[in-house]
Amino acid sequence: MPVPQRLMPTNSMHFQRAYIEISNICNLQCDFCPEVERPAERMSLALFNRVIDESKDLVDEVTFHVMGEPLAHPEFEKFVEICAARAVPIHLTTNGTLLDYGLAHGHSRADVLLHPIIRQINFSLQSFPANTRQTPDKRDAGFDNYMKRIFSFSRLAFDRRPDLYINYRLWNIGSAEATADGNRKFLDPIRDEFKFQPPREIDVGTRKSYRILGRLYLHFDSRFEWPNLERPRLQSEGHCHALRTHFSILADGTVVPCCLDKEAGIPLGKIGIDSPDGELMRILSNDRARRLRDGFDRGKLHEELCRRCSFISRFG
Repeated sequence: MPVPQRLMPTNSMHFQRAYIEISNICNLQCDFCPEVERPAERMSLALFNRVIDESKDLVDEVTFHVMGEPLAHPEFEKFVEICAARAVPIHLTTNGTLLDYGLAHGHSRADVLLHPIIRQINFSLQSFPANTRQTPDKRDAGFDNYMKRIFSFSRLAFDRRPDLYINYRLWNIGSAEATADGNRKFLDPIRDEFKFQPPREIDVGTRKSYRILGRLYLHFDSRFEWPNLERPRLQSEGHCHALRTHFSILADGTVVPCCLDKEAGIPLGKIGIDSPDGELMRILSNDRARRLRDGFDRGKLHEELCRRCSFISRFG
């Protein structure tokens, strides 16, 4: 499947990534992930077309999430083809439980994930055992099969997409489960499957990324709290990369500055199916966006959601 070549954008406003939430609906409810308070919604094919048309000259790549599980969207394959037609690379994060989705109709999500427009796939491994919608006994019984499906996909990618980066994510540094015993349920199967011997320091999180085989990596990071306008203020000064390296578009077309603004606490504007050309650029350049961006450059937090965000502390 050849992918059209894309000329890099020449305008002064340029971002590494746009987080495009194709759905805020997830098939799991993990104990580390807050529920979505907005109405359940899937982005329509028509709106996605408009969003990609507006984003393609502004970004290096797109993701398919803010909240929600992207593989659960019934139009997922069409969304991938739209990005391929416009040569917009995809960086995907998934819980990995729906790799066989669609298999009854002759193909699975795994087939779609091998499309050359997809640059990287992150599997959030801790999602399956953290799913509170299943009883502990059902989670334990299904975990082996869950890992085997992800291993099978990885092996398939080695053969058909050796250029594809795959991350097995364990974002649990600092949590109670990030111990030798707590991580063993993940690390032992990975060791047995790929003859990978994790270094000893992996248990204390002194290093975040380990190459397993080829372009397959084990990636650690710490959990974080999602910002919420109901939380007390944490700070009035700080710096963030929102609106410098990335922005987000929620399932209804609302543009927000940050991939953690899951409830549209800072709505900058809204893209619709019939929005005029250049609407996204105008939204990202409006007074509220400019004030927020300039504030970050000066170390000032103008928005209440930012003042209640603990993630900002990671930027110093």
